[in-house]
Amino acid sequence: MKQHLNTLFVTTEGSYLGKDGQAIAIRQEQKIVHRVPLHNLGGVVCFGRISASPQLMAACAESGVTLSFVDDHGRFRAAVVGYTPGNVLLRRTQYRWADDETKSLSVAQQIVAAKIANSRSVLQLGIRDFTSSPSKTTSLQRASDLLAVHLQDARRANNLDQLRGIEGQAAHLYFDTFPELITLSDPAFSFEKRSRRPPLDPVNCLLSFLYAMLAHDLRSACECAGLDAAVGFLHRDRPGRPGLALDLMEEFRPFLVDRLVLSLINRRQVNPDGFETTASGAVRMTDNTRKTVLVAYQKRKQQELIHPFLHEKTSIGLFFHLQARLLARHLRGDLDAYPPFLWR
Repeated sequence: MKQHLNTLFVTTEGSYLGKDGQAIAIRQEQKIVHRVPLHNLGGVVCFGRISASPQLMAACAESGVTLSFVDDHGRFRAAVVGYTPGNVLLRRTQYRWADDETKSLSVAQQIVAAKIANSRSVLQLGIRDFTSSPSKTTSLQRASDLLAVHLQDARRANNLDQLRGIEGQAAHLYFDTFPELITLSDPAFSFEKRSRRPPLDPVNCLLSFLYAMLAHDLRSACECAGLDAAVGFLHRDRPGRPGLALDLMEEFRPFLVDRLVLSLINRRQVNPDGFETTASGAVRMTDNTRKTVLVAYQKRKQQELIHPFLHEKTSIGLFFHLQARLLARHLRGDLDAYPPFLWR
């Protein structure tokens, strides 16, 4: 079992990361302001204008610590990863399955079904929270019932294109209902629709940023399990895109990111002053808000739950690695079907 390790987020522009023995030394204006032992880390994410020494990059690669560089919005730019000692037979099987429509569909159906089921769980939780508001509960229940239909359709899909269409319809319905879950009556946090590149309001900014963090963690989990993070079954090959990581993160979007975004807004952990609009119309977080969000994300990953398939109590952050390993076991033939993460 992989030890649950933290991710180091470096958000101060102009910082320089160097190697100091077996630790990362973070320098600002030629002064070391922080040291973090490499053995305590599972990954490092650098936001904006951050640089790192070649010696540190080599040390991270040798230690299995993924060093990622993203822009201010959390959009992935590049990563330094070392040799992955995965079983070559596992990767060859993964590639063959990705080229086989039937086998790809069998995995992708499980993933999409779990995403829709977990989205329904978010709405059902909202129904329980809003019992005093009949109009909201009626709207949420209607959307939940429709998602149940999409869930059955996903399980009966005949090909990947049909499955992707069902997933898109379910996502559109889910986000149409998402504003009902925001209890804070502040126009700054109004949400009309999902906008990705760029995010055009604070809610979309939070969603896009945390989805990028989730993709980073799932990419690391794939690599640790010996899988190729670039070759997915639902998300097809595209240069620079971690298709398999994006596949696996679909199961965790509603449970982890969407619920966290709602909590940050409804509990007033973020406020409108923590966001700014650029000349292009894109909305981004201020440094202080970004730090608040990252701390909340880390704390959420450290919470412990019972894994629905393995029935073991472990941290949410380790669920990523467990799912990647369960997929690897399925590809090897040790499991008849891939058991996706289902939030119960």
